[in-house]
Amino acid sequence: MKPLSTWLPFLNWPKLTPELFKSEVSAGFIVALLMVPQSVAYAALAGMPLVTGLYAALLPALVGVMWGGTLRLSTGPTALTCVLISATLSGLAEPGSPLWVDMAIWLALMAGCLQLLMGAFKNGWLLNLISSPVMTGFTQAAGLLIITSQLPALTGWQGGTSFNVPELAFGLGSLLLLLMAKQWAPRWPSIMLVVAIMGLLSYLFHFADSGGAVIGALPSDLPRLIVPTWLDGSVLAQLVGPAVLIAFVSFLEAASSAKTANQKAGTTWQDNQDLMGQGLAKIASAFSGSFATSISFSRSAIALEAGAKTGWSVVATCAFVGLSLFAAPALFHVPRAVLAAIVILAVSSLLKPMAFVKLWQISRVEATTSLLTFGITLLSAPRIYWGVLAGVLMGLSHFLHTHLHPRIIEVGLHDDGSLRDRHLWHLPPLASDVFAVRMDAELDFAAASSFEKYLTEHLRELPHIQHVCLFAQPINRIDATGVETLQQLRKQLGSRGIQLHISGIKLPVEKALRLAGELKSEDGVHLYRTDAEALVALRSLQALPNDIAGMAI
Repeated sequence: MKPLSTWLPFLNWPKLTPELFKSEVSAGFIVALLMVPQSVAYAALAGMPLVTGLYAALLPALVGVMWGGTLRLSTGPTALTCVLISATLSGLAEPGSPLWVDMAIWLALMAGCLQLLMGAFKNGWLLNLISSPVMTGFTQAAGLLIITSQLPALTGWQGGTSFNVPELAFGLGSLLLLLMAKQWAPRWPSIMLVVAIMGLLSYLFHFADSGGAVIGALPSDLPRLIVPTWLDGSVLAQLVGPAVLIAFVSFLEAASSAKTANQKAGTTWQDNQDLMGQGLAKIASAFSGSFATSISFSRSAIALEAGAKTGWSVVATCAFVGLSLFAAPALFHVPRAVLAAIVILAVSSLLKPMAFVKLWQISRVEATTSLLTFGITLLSAPRIYWGVLAGVLMGLSHFLHTHLHPRIIEVGLHDDGSLRDRHLWHLPPLASDVFAVRMDAELDFAAASSFEKYLTEHLRELPHIQHVCLFAQPINRIDATGVETLQQLRKQLGSRGIQLHISGIKLPVEKALRLAGELKSEDGVHLYRTDAEALVALRSLQALPNDIAGMAI
């Protein structure tokens, strides 16, 4: 029977000592100073009532750390998840309306259930379907779209060349102060300080009374658990695809923080446990009347830098966020332009144009995939999830093309004693009657046809060949199709009186072939454990000159 801590991971947390309590409360307070204004700003980005941002930073954050595999990480609203919510619901309802809120709740519930099931059934590997180049293209485009969407609120733009001068002053002033603080005072709680300064200025200059856009009145009580309102089946059907994408993208966003935290701690990342923790966090957010959450890289980095050691720091953050709800009236006069500045500052870290240059230097195909994902995401706005889906399809297509066209080369003996591509390095054949070949791939259903075609075509052009040597060290796996292909090739070679030599075959491949009865010496098949052994054997058959075989040894 599994121990209780398997189901309740937080039971493994260390007991609080006075020293631990002090450090965790200190770290939690520092994170809360960033989390409170960010949560309100991200709620605006998601088109949700502003107070739901604080709700998303309470119970979901607590559940996420209690059932997650990586402690010290900050679960709550994030820019990327919020823009996906806004993009999904745009055109389906009015932002902030009851229908919009209900659909956002269902997005959180669906995405959370999917992540929970993926973690429970240990299917975290499915996240590998979204490659790094696809995420690079998508996040860059999403960041650009987020910044563009916040410019009207930041500048007070009212159409044409008309601007609300006070809003423009508050927005640009806040952004300038935040950028200066990021450059020269990165350890300061700059966001909270800017919110406080701008809120005070707004109050002193009666900004709200003159019609300026401010946060306004927020509920000052804790969230109540709700039962999501049942929506029409056709509406729910439209949310399934985006919910799947939110589940995948938000967890990839969380993975970057989790990997960093585990590397610093020298521990192994428990991806499936974190999947369950993040899934439960989204479900808790839905029942709190809020939207889908994720792990924030910036807040998690601040938590680590502030000295957070365990999940108790997250509990402390939640406590301070809960207390901030009772001080919500103090946010009344904060201009909404300040929220736009906060979002732009946070999202600016997503813009890394040099990432495309680096990708181009590494792989032009993957760089093209990333650039196309970037372009499709921009063109499909507000339905930006089409960019990720298109990128995934392009990535899978390249993956299949690579596996359907494996690297198969004729090898020759290099001066350094290694076997290399004979044509690339302009090497002589191993011997006049030997065709030596190597396939750098698995011999499975995807590669078998190419392997058979390669050998058949080359042997047709080389009627004098008496020996075919397959250097099989790179072949890690073989399936039924591969076995059948090798069987047909062996028969084809045997009909021409050609002997087959296989060098460096790995145990799983050898086992499969032996079970199929394909490695019998009487069938003209010769096995060698090492390449040097194979070359010695070929020399004994007078197929190799003595001096060349000696170099290989």
